[in-house]
Amino acid sequence: MIEPVTQANLMQAAEVHAASWCDANRAICSAEFLSLHTAQRQAQYLQQRMEDGARIYLLSDNCEPVGIVSVQDDVIGDLYVLPEKQGRGYGTRLLRFAMSLCATAPTLWVLAHNRRAMALYKRMGFHATGEKHAITETLSEVEMRHTK
Repeated sequence: MIEPVTQANLMQAAEVHAASWCDANRAICSAEFLSLHTAQRQAQYLQQRMEDGARIYLLSDNCEPVGIVSVQDDVIGDLYVLPEKQGRGYGTRLLRFAMSLCATAPTLWVLAHNRRAMALYKRMGFHATGEKHAITETLSEVEMRHTK
């Protein structure tokens, strides 16, 4: 079941976000930096995203939270699935759902090192636009757009 994130399930979404974000970035972030990404901190992040206009959704399977995604205008973000639940189609399901909420061609930004996410997006019809955003000297995001 995919449902909107509200105050009632915000901490569940934040727990998914924290665990998944840390797992996805373990190779490029220090243990100290990763330790800052607690569920409480990610709840604040998600709350701020909602206040800024993002719609955030929580995917649960058998009443167990497994993934989240956000949509703001036609930009998809925050697509995270718990590490132990990856490879089971949850990311694809969340991405399809988010794409269905976009009025025009969906766009997303992905860390250039995240090959697994890029492979999913390419399978789903996204392509790199050539736009990049440098985060640090060695870390950047790549814009991808779907051809609707």
